[in-house]
Amino acid sequence: MWLNPRNPQLNKNGELHHLLSLEGLPVEILRQILDTANSFVGVTQRDVKKVPLLRGKAVFNIFFEASTRTRTTFEIAAKRLSADVINLAINVSSTSKGESVLDTVANLSAMQADMFIVRHAASGAPHLIAKHVGPDIHVINAGDGRHSHPTQGLLDVFAIRHYKKDFTNLRVAIVGDILHSRVARSQIHALTTLGCPEIRVIGPRTLIPAEIRGLGVHVYHDMREGLKDVDVVSMLRLQNERMKGALLASGQEFYKYYGLNDEKLALAKPDAIVLHPGPMNRGVEIDSSVADGKQSVILPQVSFGIAIRMAVMSIVAGN
Repeated sequence: MWLNPRNPQLNKNGELHHLLSLEGLPVEILRQILDTANSFVGVTQRDVKKVPLLRGKAVFNIFFEASTRTRTTFEIAAKRLSADVINLAINVSSTSKGESVLDTVANLSAMQADMFIVRHAASGAPHLIAKHVGPDIHVINAGDGRHSHPTQGLLDVFAIRHYKKDFTNLRVAIVGDILHSRVARSQIHALTTLGCPEIRVIGPRTLIPAEIRGLGVHVYHDMREGLKDVDVVSMLRLQNERMKGALLASGQEFYKYYGLNDEKLALAKPDAIVLHPGPMNRGVEIDSSVADGKQSVILPQVSFGIAIRMAVMSIVAGN
């Protein structure tokens, strides 16, 4: 399969072959994924939740980094497409014995893999793998370092479109640990491409990278100011495992200034929705009254994630 040198995710016809990042993807492809996912939402509500689109295909979940929610939803999505699914926790198997990432992938490719779902702590690892697999193998990034988490970004914008219908008049606030968040970057790229006119990032100075302004977002360090009149509030998890040095005084201090409670949410529009990619730290990023409240769409996000991952896998497998 000859790939487009300008965007190695696309084939020569401009169709999606790998999904590595949302940065630079044409708006037509984002809409194709969202529209296809919308058709799969109905499948997830049927008594028989299967379609035969990937029957006979082997999908390998290769996770070099621990995950529960993402790995599980990819597995469910692949099985609902009738694929054969092989789950591998690589972090406790071959690479711990000294085998390189590319050697691991080469051995799995020899087992007639059709698709790799890759999660890795190193930014760019799925891109490297995509360069070295055969022309008929597809690679989907399930999160790489601080760089990208494209299917999470897609399911977040799917949720926004589901509840708000249109992106062109929205104010979206992304709150918390922007510095370490691959989700935030994917959300920003998707929202920008889909025409969202105002994206705000809110957090302490130590957790907002200086270069983020280059993505066209508005930066706020005062949460109350940043939440004023927004339509969507997307809370992020504090990624303590990625933090080096004293970036925060304490979780309690963070909650005081940047945790989402009813009082702060009241500054947003009355019909604003609240998202969180999970897992949530209740009492740190978000209060339980908000997480479980009427404006929260956190659980529907998880359901939408299955439909989005079904859409991505079915699209790349067809190209």
